[in-house]
Amino acid sequence: MKRYCLAVDLVDDPQMIAEYEGYHKKIQPEIHKSITDAGITVMDIYRVGNRLFMIMETEDDFSFETKSQMDASNPKVQEWEQLMWKYQQALPTAKPGEKWVLMEQIFTL
Repeated sequence: MKRYCLAVDLVDDPQMIAEYEGYHKKIQPEIHKSITDAGITVMDIYRVGNRLFMIMETEDDFSFETKSQMDASNPKVQEWEQLMWKYQQALPTAKPGEKWVLMEQIFTL
């Protein structure tokens, strides 16, 4: 098992944040399938203010590159990502076009 932590910001608007959370209360079955088919076994998203923090646990052979290729060829995932980008905004340190930014672990107990 591998664990990854990622962050992204939301547009800082209470109504938009509520809408975003609403979409995540019950995601579309095709989106759920795309996540699990990629080898992601656990995905938790937390929010503080307009900052989101995602924890992913994956199978050992998980690859962000493979997941990206799978997503690019899945029209439902592309539709979902386009919709979510309406609510999300890149972190100040993100590269152009980058949404979720992989975080570096600096402590473990």
